[in-house]
Amino acid sequence: MGRGEISAAAGLMPVCRFSGAVVTERFRLGHASGGDWRQLAAQCAAQLGEQPGNLGFFYVTDYFASHSAAIAGELRRLTGVEHWAGSVGIGICATGIEYLDQPALVTLAGNFAPDSFRLFGSEAGHPNAGMLRCGDGPPSIAVVHGDAQSADITKQVQALATLTESGFVVGGLASSRRRCSNYANGLAAGALSGVAFSDGVTVATRLTQGCSPLGAARRITGAQNNIVLELDGRPALEVLREDVGISDNEELSQLGGQIFVGLAVTGADIEDYVVRNLIGIDPANRLIAVGDLVQKGQRLRFFRRDHESARSDMQRMLDSIREGLYTKPRGALYFSCLGRGGALLGGESAELKMIEAAMGDVPLAGFFGNGEISRNLVYGYTGVLMLFL
Repeated sequence: MGRGEISAAAGLMPVCRFSGAVVTERFRLGHASGGDWRQLAAQCAAQLGEQPGNLGFFYVTDYFASHSAAIAGELRRLTGVEHWAGSVGIGICATGIEYLDQPALVTLAGNFAPDSFRLFGSEAGHPNAGMLRCGDGPPSIAVVHGDAQSADITKQVQALATLTESGFVVGGLASSRRRCSNYANGLAAGALSGVAFSDGVTVATRLTQGCSPLGAARRITGAQNNIVLELDGRPALEVLREDVGISDNEELSQLGGQIFVGLAVTGADIEDYVVRNLIGIDPANRLIAVGDLVQKGQRLRFFRRDHESARSDMQRMLDSIREGLYTKPRGALYFSCLGRGGALLGGESAELKMIEAAMGDVPLAGFFGNGEISRNLVYGYTGVLMLFL
């Protein structure tokens, strides 16, 4: 890890403690809704105040999807913050509040040592080691904004993660009913863009998938493409019924949207699963279909996602990251799924209010996307929190 070291902690990404020169001022937050994008940019700039830093993140709802470059230019002019990275979401996040399906803008600015970060993605082609280099060394971690329309987005995320010393990238895939445009000191030309950080920047990150496990971990003993034929040498549907506790197929079909399939993450230092949709069952052949490719030998576990399990897992994630902190965070980024929010966690802005209750009034910005990125994987129905310490 170069100059730093990672201390073990519960959850996917440990708190990283590094000895580099870190600028410790609290981040500045601005957010506004309604009206013209120029008005919202001016309101956000006023909230950021004078000399808010040298790096800013901005997220806009898709009402302003085609104005990302203009918004960044206006924020640069009004605030003096030179570097901006951002994305688009059908909903966006700020401390304790979400803006869904309405014109809105959120901005987060901080001050960093000049050689501790580098923006990437406005160049053509896939990011490479040279694009991510911070000062005289490779990056430790990167905040990434992706294009869900890219056919090989998962492979690109995995490739990007190998260019960081920690093997971690964190972020989300843009969501929009209009144009999906990401920005990194210019409109992003490739599928991935964002900010790479050196090991002089201290961060902590965790994710919540909003699920509770059902039954034991299983081994896939028969598979074809996205079809699971056998688990532990038994018909897959038979094992599903047993783990869920349902014997009737009709009753099982009524649980659509609640029962999911978790595929084990290889190479993780803890037991972790990527949760995918259960997209079909075949009672005649006693098999199941999963929203991802599966292979023989892979570990699989069934999960339930509902209001109670979502809130419980969200609280688990927040407790885990808070217990590992040694100082109050300076700022935060949060990337959530369009399928989460109030509908899953119980009321408007419930997800953001849970974070605020756990972390306090930490300046936070983010968006609701078409996929969430953590470590080297693209998740769904997930919340990914990253704290700057």
